[in-house]
Amino acid sequence: MTSRRTTSVLAAASALAVFALGACSGSSSTGSGSGSGAGDQVKVVASTDVWGSVVSAVGGDKVQVKSIIHDPSADPHSYESTADDALAAKNAQLTLANGGGYDAFFTKLSGEAASAKKLVAYDIAAPGEENEHVWYDLPGVAKVADQVAAALGEIQPAAKQTFADNAKTFKSQLEGLVKKAGDLGAAHPDTKVVVTEPVAHYLLKSAKLTDVTPKAFSDAIENETDVPAGAVAEFTKLIKEKQVKALVNNVQTVTPLTTQAVTDAKASGVAVVDVAETLPANVTGYIDWMTKEVDSLAGALTS
Repeated sequence: MTSRRTTSVLAAASALAVFALGACSGSSSTGSGSGSGAGDQVKVVASTDVWGSVVSAVGGDKVQVKSIIHDPSADPHSYESTADDALAAKNAQLTLANGGGYDAFFTKLSGEAASAKKLVAYDIAAPGEENEHVWYDLPGVAKVADQVAAALGEIQPAAKQTFADNAKTFKSQLEGLVKKAGDLGAAHPDTKVVVTEPVAHYLLKSAKLTDVTPKAFSDAIENETDVPAGAVAEFTKLIKEKQVKALVNNVQTVTPLTTQAVTDAKASGVAVVDVAETLPANVTGYIDWMTKEVDSLAGALTS
């Protein structure tokens, strides 16, 4: 599980300033294509703007997407849906959840969409895997795109080929990122990193980087429990002695420990790679975001 914040809203807001989203509400981001009337568009509700952006890439101007979570301060584990969310779900023709326990609130919400087609990204991308952050699983996201295209094609048969073509373009871009990430690993074999939380697990795997974070550390951060002193000491030593090339930091989980880890990394000359759970304000969509993430990793490995 992830995205459970334990610091004050003000502290989190400060730490997340560079990732602040353009929207001002944490419960009702709407991204729809342009060029066709709303009545001609397939109504889609996604649990987060990450998956909403994938739907938009596949559906183009033939979809109208509402993303429930699109704000770093909105925790999917404790989020309570609103009447507006329920209304959107009721009118949805397609819903897309992350699944894997990440956005349990959406299971109940999508139940409002009695006649909608329902997709769960985790079940498509990485069924049975322990890590639920499947939006960082690039090959898995390609599978989700295919399923989105198929579902949209069933809802709007006249545009079936358009959806398939859009998915093909999207997947080709993902393939380029997978290759780019894999090339990083080939150029920097046996590179070790630590993480404040295993959000980017799948991306690090694609880049063939070794996560040496003490399991007790990341487990405690995820579960909002006290991190054992021994795990803290081991984690800190890895950074201060530069036994790792980078610290991969989830900017949406801010605690005294994660803040100190970032401080220690910067002081020790260990690169800090920021990752997130919702789209940053400075990206145009999923591909742009992941391109920036891969480039950030590349910069860390070559610094």
